[in-house]
Amino acid sequence: MTEIVVFTGTSLSWEEAGALLDADYRPPVKRNDINILVDKGGPDIIGIIDGIFFDRAAVAHREILRAIKAGVTVVGGCSMGALRASELDTYGMIGVGRIYKWYRDGVVESDDEVAVTFHPETLEPLSVPLVNMRTTLEHAVEEGIIDQHQSDVLLEAGRSMYYPDRTYAAIVKNSVRQGLIPANEQDTIIDYLIHNEVDVKREDALLVIEKIKELAGL
Repeated sequence: MTEIVVFTGTSLSWEEAGALLDADYRPPVKRNDINILVDKGGPDIIGIIDGIFFDRAAVAHREILRAIKAGVTVVGGCSMGALRASELDTYGMIGVGRIYKWYRDGVVESDDEVAVTFHPETLEPLSVPLVNMRTTLEHAVEEGIIDQHQSDVLLEAGRSMYYPDRTYAAIVKNSVRQGLIPANEQDTIIDYLIHNEVDVKREDALLVIEKIKELAGL
């Protein structure tokens, strides 16, 4: 039987992931987590979806390279997995999803694009990542809820905030206070963004699970 370890919980819950793939699900990956797995003989496949960015040391490139050298298949996408895959795909790490491609192609560059704060026990996200914001704002323009200038203003408002403070309500209210968005449009825009979010991180997390299933022959 193929041994699989997947680091997630924020972009995709263990419950939802477990319904799709039988694996050992662990919290967002941090420094030395993969070294520990390799020291114990390593699983057959490691999936990296979520990871620690700023609060503690992030998973190191050399850990992933060590796992690959030891014969472990490493798949990444969505968040930390997308970032590391874009940096290590030429060394054998497998990247999947839109966010991985955006990092690989230079569409986005900063770690900050995928960073969120999350509940320490439930792992539920408490803020909105920039990658979701930018995709949701694009959709709002297509639907005629806002125009392109307003989308640019709101995205810049998100960029200017510290990542734990990013929410749709916060970026709209901040822009209204600065006179960049009409006050009478505030509630409509907030309501639309919250209830019509394009959760590209979740979409990519599901692609990681599907890729692992494919590799495991499941």
